Amino acid sequence: TENMDTVLLDPPLVAIDKDAPSGPAQKFEITYDWEICAFKIHGQAAPFEAVVLNRTSGEGVLRASGPVDCESQKEYTFIIQAYDCGAGPSGADWKKSHKAVVHIQVDDVNEFAPVFREPEYKASVTEGKIYDSILQVEAWDQDCSPQYSQICNYDIVSAGTPFAIDRNGNIRNTERLSYDKQQSYKIMVTAYDCGQKRAKESVAVHIDVKPVCKPGWQGWNKRVDYEPGTGSKQLFPKMHLETCGGPLSGVRAMVELQTNHIGKGCDRETYSEKSLQKLCGAASGSTDLLPAPSPSTNWTAPLLTDSGRDSDLIYRFDGHQAANVPDQVVPQNLTDQFTVATWMKHGPSPGLRAEKETLLCNSDKTEMNRHHYSLYVHNCRLVFLLRRDFTQVDTFRPAEFHWKLEQICDKEWHYYVINVEFPAVTLFVDGVTYEPYLVTDDWPIHASKIDTQLTVGACWQGRCVTTPRFTQYFRGSLSGLTIRPGRIETQKVISCLQACKEGLDINSLESLAKDIKFHFNPAQSVLVVEGEDLDSINTAMTKVSYINSRQFPTPGLRRLHITTTVQCFGEDMCLSIPDIKAIVMVLPPSEPRITITGSNRLVRPASDLRGPMGVSPFKELRITSTVIKGHSSPFKELVMSEGGVMHNLDYCDILVIGEELNPERESLEIHHNALLGKHLDATNSTSGISIYGVDSMAHYEQALRQVRYRNWRPATLSERRFRLTCSELNGRYTSNEFNLEVSVLHHSAPVEHVNHMAAQSQYLRPVHHPLMIHTLNSHMSAPPAATVVIVVCIAALVVIVVFGIYRIHATHQEGFREEEEGVKDTEVDWENSTLTITVNPMETLEEVREEEHEEEEEEEEDVQIGGVSSAESDNSDEDEEEEDEEEDEREEQKQKGKLEWDNSSVTY
Repeated sequence: TENMDTVLLDPPLVAIDKDAPSGPAQKFEITYDWEICAFKIHGQAAPFEAVVLNRTSGEGVLRASGPVDCESQKEYTFIIQAYDCGAGPSGADWKKSHKAVVHIQVDDVNEFAPVFREPEYKASVTEGKIYDSILQVEAWDQDCSPQYSQICNYDIVSAGTPFAIDRNGNIRNTERLSYDKQQSYKIMVTAYDCGQKRAKESVAVHIDVKPVCKPGWQGWNKRVDYEPGTGSKQLFPKMHLETCGGPLSGVRAMVELQTNHIGKGCDRETYSEKSLQKLCGAASGSTDLLPAPSPSTNWTAPLLTDSGRDSDLIYRFDGHQAANVPDQVVPQNLTDQFTVATWMKHGPSPGLRAEKETLLCNSDKTEMNRHHYSLYVHNCRLVFLLRRDFTQVDTFRPAEFHWKLEQICDKEWHYYVINVEFPAVTLFVDGVTYEPYLVTDDWPIHASKIDTQLTVGACWQGRCVTTPRFTQYFRGSLSGLTIRPGRIETQKVISCLQACKEGLDINSLESLAKDIKFHFNPAQSVLVVEGEDLDSINTAMTKVSYINSRQFPTPGLRRLHITTTVQCFGEDMCLSIPDIKAIVMVLPPSEPRITITGSNRLVRPASDLRGPMGVSPFKELRITSTVIKGHSSPFKELVMSEGGVMHNLDYCDILVIGEELNPERESLEIHHNALLGKHLDATNSTSGISIYGVDSMAHYEQALRQVRYRNWRPATLSERRFRLTCSELNGRYTSNEFNLEVSVLHHSAPVEHVNHMAAQSQYLRPVHHPLMIHTLNSHMSAPPAATVVIVVCIAALVVIVVFGIYRIHATHQEGFREEEEGVKDTEVDWENSTLTITVNPMETLEEVREEEHEEEEEEEEDVQIGGVSSAESDNSDEDEEEEDEEEDEREEQKQKGKLEWDNSSVTY
């Protein structure tokens, strides 16, 4: 056995000499020639030695003289001879035996573990097949014997794999593999020799699963992120169609963008209906019957709003809500031409015999139940009822117009426009025209003095009930319900009003192959691409893009659906291409924060409020927009938009806080000229002013600065408060609430507290103006000679009285001068010219008391005093639109005179 020195010989090593004596052996150590003294090995240098154990008996042993390794040499063969002890002193007389052949076989020890011939193994399989052998692994052992050098077993170490291995190292799959489930496997394999010694290191086996060649689109992502404001983005830049090498004659691919879950069917503008009509060039004069709730439009406040949908102004009716439109809002002059428009989403009505569902109804308010005109849905039909008054027509005329369309009950948003050119009525649904059918003729309605009631969401029933109530409730969603009397809408405007702001696009049309044909639907939500060459189709599909032109698009997903048909030569359809379903994820946009700043207190004398132009409360107004960018980055960048460079507003409301305006003594108004050249309109009421229209912040600033407040009877008024708010995208982004207080100064109040010296004169009017204003850089100019004489004479007579009144007035002015400096009207400009105002003080105090109670026509009397009329002296604000430059300059100087005194320049 290797690594041992013992040799087991068969037969044992024994030599016999015939010279052996007959007597017993000697006890002394004396050698005799019949004894065996040595064994000698001849031949190859074998690592063995023979030793005599018993000379007399001739027994010996063979053992290894050095290490014996089976792996180096398994067998040894050599010759051995025995020598007797008969040698003389020279050793020449030794007798040796014949030569015996020794054959040694080295027994093996299992000292080596199996080792794999390769560091790792790789193989590939096609999905769906069962293999007898995918590949074979092989290990070997350095041991010399067949028992320990042979590999008797292999084993898979990895658990839970669909593979097995036999004793020869062949690996097979135990189940059908799927590329979609797993594309590659890594398993660890070990080996055992026949002595059950295990390999020290297992080997890795990589098995790749190849898909069966399936026709279909490859190289596309299931999700595409879109960042607002980036324009057009390619959806499938690396997509290509795999056809498995089949000959093709044509490919047709249809890409569909599904946005029905967003707002009114896609990303449309969320401006107010009036603003949209102005943007699209529609005729003015339309009445919005479903405006945003506000103090001036409060009839929509009880209705349910679908505020969770993209901030579109959507009203949801569940069969229990309706609203009466106020009489002052209802258009009264419906002629033979008018337009009714609305967005509607409606599904099938419950029940076999569905009731009428009224969108819009104009019926008798009391006594009778006549429907003058109405728009309703009945059994998936849209019906427009129009009954003319007997005074307008006295013949048998059409009264009902019916349309049966799938869109009415498909639970999707559609834009409906009814153009009435009596007796012709045309319906537009998403810009497509439909003619009515089943027209019912009827007699006109007889004239009566019964008032009518216009309702939305139901019809008003005023007769045959104890209490008037609603009936025929609507179930569905409405938005932008408007009536425009006197005009019908054009096809171009209708298309603009319902246009999507997002859709599909194709980049670089000029780079497409000539054989490529493509077609968009009107909304650009469906794109069809056709071609004969596969490479051309692949190139065209990589250029399909998504675009959203809204500045603040609705965040969230949009679904994409691609269907493909492939034609082969001589066959209609030779390959089945699976549909693709992906999404476009629109990331949240950077949102603006609209800020209104300016002075929030305005102090003005009562005479300014009584003037023909009143005062400008918002003269120092400033509107800015702060935008927060970078939602995905950890740092946020603030971008300031000056004067509406980046954003537009669509309305600003000025509300009166407290009691509403009294038209008999005050007004808040904006001149029409302030809106010229701008996309703005304004409405006015006793509760405030609403300026609306999609326009820049700069234009809104200019318009708001020209809003005037006037009060021609301010005797009992101490202050007026206003609140200003502005909006972008119909209230989706709103500004801060800017509050402004207008305080009134009553100059006559201090007369009750004057000293006795001043009170003795009953014939002098308190001077409300400084006698003379001297600017820092002015140069005195000589007044007319007559005026100088008059002033000197009057001053000589009443100098003491004037001085006392002046002191009282100066003291009063000091009390409020600091407040006025903080809110000084920016409209007042200083001129580098000298202003001299000479006032006749010969007016009685009774005239002052009468002035506080006089009527408007008495206030505006033009009483000439020292070359300046009293009406002129009351006009504190210039009229930029109507007065010439010279008058403006004089008025500004007078106003400045009211604000500041220069005691050094006062002359008596």
